[in-house]
Amino acid sequence: MNWVKKHKLLVTEAIKFNSQLCNNLDDLWYTLHQSYNSAQDRLTNPQLLEEITPNLVAEWPPFSSAEIHKVLNKCNNSSALGPDHLSWRHLKRILYDKDFMTNIVNIANTCINLSYWPTHFKRSLFIIIPKPNKSLYDFPESFQPIVLLNTIGKLIKKVISNRIQVHTISLNFLYPNQLGGIQQCSTIDAGVYLTHIICAS
Repeated sequence: MNWVKKHKLLVTEAIKFNSQLCNNLDDLWYTLHQSYNSAQDRLTNPQLLEEITPNLVAEWPPFSSAEIHKVLNKCNNSSALGPDHLSWRHLKRILYDKDFMTNIVNIANTCINLSYWPTHFKRSLFIIIPKPNKSLYDFPESFQPIVLLNTIGKLIKKVISNRIQVHTISLNFLYPNQLGGIQQCSTIDAGVYLTHIICAS
């Protein structure tokens, strides 16, 4: 697995799907596709969105270099590389140059102003890695898929996500007990809340 660092691969038997062994690439591809993309082509009803009560439109000021630097500094240098082969460590060095940072800020603001996400940022690598400590590796569920995206696109998405989270929390859009994926919330907060429910019962 050269995309991170050298690892000794596990001894793996042929993967089984519907009690059949996958002995060629076509069968293996079909098995993984059925296992990880089962929601594809599922019918949806977009009219449900029309039932949502509209709220006041929040102000969206342009992004700043300080805002991007703040998000960038939290990115893990050891993360696996995407299709652009650009690591967070390299991007941090590049964006210390003011001209490069100005270009990234302009790209991020243009994406918002035009409501457009470039095709380059949509390209991805789909990697399937074995889950640790499994006794057998002959079922698709013994493996974990991860999607690797282009680094600059990930950076802009992180900045947008950070901004949206600040807005939603400050305007009380989130349920007060929503703790997963929220900044400055941890398992300690969940434990305190659970203890409160138990003691109050």
